[in-house]
Amino acid sequence: MPTHSAPRPEYPRPEYPRPQFVRRDWLNLNGAWQFETDRGDSGLERGLLERELTGEILVPFPPESELSGIGDTDFLEAVWYRRVLTLPAAWAGRRVLLHFGAVDHDTTVWADGKEVARHRGGFTPFTADLGDIAGAGEEVVITVRARDPRSGPQARGKQAVQYANHDCNYTRVTGIWQTVWLEPVPDPHLRRPRITPDLAGSAFHVELPLSGNRPGHRVRAVLSDADGEVSRAEARADLDLAPRLHLPVPDGRRREWCPEDPHLYDLRLELLDAAGQVVDSAESYAGLRAVGLRGKAVLLNGRPVFQRLVLDQGWYPDGLMTAPTDEALVRDIELAMAAGFNGARLHQKVFEERFLYHADRLGYLVWGEFGDWGCETGGSSGDNQRPDASYVAQWLEALERDYSHPSIIGWCPLNETYQKLHDRITTLDDVARAMFLATKAMDTTRPVIDASGYAHRVPETDIYDAHNYEQDPAAFRQLMSGLAKDAPFVNAYDNGAPYSQPYRGQPYFVSEFGGIWWDPEAAADRSGEDRTVSWGYGERVRNEEEFHERFAGLTEVLLSDRDMFGYCYTQLTDVFQEQNGVYRFDRGAKLDVERIRAAQLRPAAIEEQDPS
Repeated sequence: MPTHSAPRPEYPRPEYPRPQFVRRDWLNLNGAWQFETDRGDSGLERGLLERELTGEILVPFPPESELSGIGDTDFLEAVWYRRVLTLPAAWAGRRVLLHFGAVDHDTTVWADGKEVARHRGGFTPFTADLGDIAGAGEEVVITVRARDPRSGPQARGKQAVQYANHDCNYTRVTGIWQTVWLEPVPDPHLRRPRITPDLAGSAFHVELPLSGNRPGHRVRAVLSDADGEVSRAEARADLDLAPRLHLPVPDGRRREWCPEDPHLYDLRLELLDAAGQVVDSAESYAGLRAVGLRGKAVLLNGRPVFQRLVLDQGWYPDGLMTAPTDEALVRDIELAMAAGFNGARLHQKVFEERFLYHADRLGYLVWGEFGDWGCETGGSSGDNQRPDASYVAQWLEALERDYSHPSIIGWCPLNETYQKLHDRITTLDDVARAMFLATKAMDTTRPVIDASGYAHRVPETDIYDAHNYEQDPAAFRQLMSGLAKDAPFVNAYDNGAPYSQPYRGQPYFVSEFGGIWWDPEAAADRSGEDRTVSWGYGERVRNEEEFHERFAGLTEVLLSDRDMFGYCYTQLTDVFQEQNGVYRFDRGAKLDVERIRAAQLRPAAIEEQDPS
């Protein structure tokens, strides 16, 4: 990663939050903010915008978390933040942008009492332009209100809508939960690039959006590796709002990004004025790799790579959805790889961008997903899932943020949208198609699965899958036996009514399985009926040996299927009461990781086939 200036080390989460688009000047705003809970969402009427707040919180940790200093796990209808900032004097002559990594769920931002931003969605970033409200060296009061209603369709991910944690639903997260920071930019300036690897052409295509065009301006990109400059390209910046650059990679400098060699090229991006002076610049990086499909195989750089994925929920005991440190993000990837997994489904959450940076540099394959749970409205079983337009908007924001990360090898906008298929087009049908088409329009280079498990509503989905938590390996083998005849296991209602459009021969994997319930500290006679205390899938194993036998048996079924391109085991860690992790919730040892690793690392049947 390119070097950059850093904020004072006493700030929590001090690292640069946008590692694929790094500017030299920035200011981390994590730390102590004024805070006040607004349970009746009456704060605006009561004057909270005009006065100081009564409490204090440690940003970026949500108020439900221990690390925030508050730990209030009740329903928080609305919360308020306030902080007085002094804009650095050295930023004179530039516009100041106020960035929020993620705020849950509906956010309004004021600067000196003037509204500067509104945003809906708890997983994606947004920016407020402070414009002419305050200049360099001047103070500005930032006020933030985050509303988090408990009812109605809302992309909540795994946040519980009941008071207490239960089953696979966890403590809620409200308000700011990712880094807040300031950045000065010139006018015009560069915006986030779109970096597309072209392995067949041995090149990178870089699209450089601009905030505006000026006569005589140009853009330049310089690609380099450890031996120095590889190539450079320039283009006029006075014509197109997003100039495109082509950066060839000569044969002698070509290194393909893959799990065994996650090589990253450095990329410098510059905006030059008519005199050739650099007026804006940023550091980035890129990985040269390709994702393709052949028959039932998913290819990485032209060859089948069996995806030994693990379900990663991205929750922490003390920070909830916010990792306590950057090292904690790295540690989760290292723990998964130590257990023999080569990637993850980033489940029911848009993970913070620094996780993807670490996946990029460590060679960890991930599926970019969305936290879509929260659209269940009850009522008719044929029209019970009603995601709204905000789901599409938030998903587009996630795609824009994460497009250039080489570790992402596929997209999955929805998960377990269970709803019976019938002859009426429903809200779920409309939104599932909209999210699928939006993904394909945003990114033509990666496969897309319309929904993981249950309701495949888009017939032409690139990938097809199912979730199956059968615990007996022999029964599991029988259920999985139809793929070779194009009759794979498909999720359906208990009475056999279909959720999904029929399978059409697409690449197929079991994207959730296992979930083996193992709670070493449980009393021998615990029935497991209290699912707020401990639960997992199926009958709990009696001892660790039984766990390993079951794990090896289930994974062997999928590894030996020559038509199966991968799997995703549930899950990396325990999360609160869900006791089916390979590791404990605190990331401590729970099982013999070497045995788990050994069970997975036998060659998969699809990898042993002739690639020609």
